[in-house]
Amino acid sequence: MNDERKLTELLVKIAEVGKQNPSPPLIADLFPFRHYFDANGVLLRDKLSENDGLWTRREILTRFLYLQAVLDQGPDIVGIRQLTKDVTNLLYTKEIRILHRPLDFFKEVGISVDEIGQTHEAIKLLRAVDWAKENKSKPERYNLFMDNTKQVLGYAVYRWGVPLAVPYLLEKDLKVNGKESSEPLVDYLEGYSSSEMMSQAMKDHERYGLGKAIGDKAAHLFAKWYVHTFALSRRTDIAWSGLSYELPLDSNVGRVLFRTGFLLELATLDDYEKWDVIQVGKGKGGENYIRVTNLRGRKTGTIAINSEVGLKYKTIAVQYLKTHKIAPKSVEIQRVFNAFLKGTQYEIGHLDDGIVHIGTVYCRNHETPNCKQCPINKLCLGYQKQSELINDYRT
Repeated sequence: MNDERKLTELLVKIAEVGKQNPSPPLIADLFPFRHYFDANGVLLRDKLSENDGLWTRREILTRFLYLQAVLDQGPDIVGIRQLTKDVTNLLYTKEIRILHRPLDFFKEVGISVDEIGQTHEAIKLLRAVDWAKENKSKPERYNLFMDNTKQVLGYAVYRWGVPLAVPYLLEKDLKVNGKESSEPLVDYLEGYSSSEMMSQAMKDHERYGLGKAIGDKAAHLFAKWYVHTFALSRRTDIAWSGLSYELPLDSNVGRVLFRTGFLLELATLDDYEKWDVIQVGKGKGGENYIRVTNLRGRKTGTIAINSEVGLKYKTIAVQYLKTHKIAPKSVEIQRVFNAFLKGTQYEIGHLDDGIVHIGTVYCRNHETPNCKQCPINKLCLGYQKQSELINDYRT
């Protein structure tokens, strides 16, 4: 059995870092939202229900975050968010109002594709060299398109077009049934029993699901933005609170939580290799590769279901996530973070922001991360005792 208090201390410290260093998409200066924020960039929450054309401000913001979540998957988050922002602004200046009128994106697909391609090249000129230095790569490898594709049309229609089509389809379906709403996407999303169930439906719903255009990590990132970062949710029950969705599992999570030793307290190295979470010799430079997304569905054998954290996990699963109708008999690793944070002042959003900050500023994906300055180095097993956790593993 592990020391649950020690593990809680580590996650709380990371969440504390996250609360001090939030990482929201910077959308206050987007053309569609120029009146949604005050002079200090603070969202005017009392005006979210006001209409902006046919739709409320909440609906328009939700549509953008829905799109951003799909696009926010790639090697350079700074560049990706710049691309999304610049293309959106450029399209709006040409009266192609993709959030207010999603069909505009397809009606003017030639302009849409051109703006995406040209903006990508401009960002590459600005970001490629710095990105290559940070990641010990080559500038010519800089590419913000998913799957490392070079075909702009496929990227535009698949990654941009699919999430833009969802609110349009919802609007059309309402009209077919003789109904209307100024918040069709919001109504649909909040119709789920929890934000976790909503995030699963984002990908899997037979009619409105985004399918392979979005991964589990991105769906949970959207839940974080909607519930935690921008607090857009109209619902106030605990199933739509800060512990009601899973931690977005990305490379930063894998790297930080493996190097600190947190994951090794939940399962053995042999377990992770058997699960393909650790892929020996398949990482950058021939090191071992950490694929944290393969954690999904895996169970920890070190946290008893009737321990302090185990009992919290039961509540999380049944009342917050709504993934279980009755109390589970075992603990799945990807959901245990919520249990550790239950009873603290921190949410999954704080933990994710902390991991992103530590992973991108200190715990970088190479053999010489900035461990001496890292705010959690005193709690890090790799830094304190087992340097091989840092030297021999990559994401």
